[in-house]
Amino acid sequence: MQSYQTEITVSKDDLDELDHVNNIRYVEWVQEVAKAHWQLAVPPKIKDTCFWVLIKHCIEYKSEALLNDVIVLKTYIEKSAGVKSKRIVEIINKQTQKLIAKSETTWCLMDSETKRLTRITPEITNLFR
Repeated sequence: MQSYQTEITVSKDDLDELDHVNNIRYVEWVQEVAKAHWQLAVPPKIKDTCFWVLIKHCIEYKSEALLNDVIVLKTYIEKSAGVKSKRIVEIINKQTQKLIAKSETTWCLMDSETKRLTRITPEITNLFR
């Protein structure tokens, strides 16, 4: 699985006092789409042995999203090495195809039992190629 995408429709609960999607909501969407990608791509035996923690988050806002806009969340792994993985999330207006925001996040893989960093195996890397 190289990339993953899903769609959402902006609801009133997503809006801030300016009637635009709240910046915090974009961050939540980034986390939600990353989790969904992992859950879909990875077999249970791997999910049971490790988990990810977010260590760096950068997001660039390009445009606004408004009530009832249909948003495409597209995510993919740009690079994995050692214990870290760099994930990209593009947030796009489905109707206009305009990029609303782009996120680059760095995640560390953790061992579920020891709660310590663990190396990303070739098996995990290959699931996202």
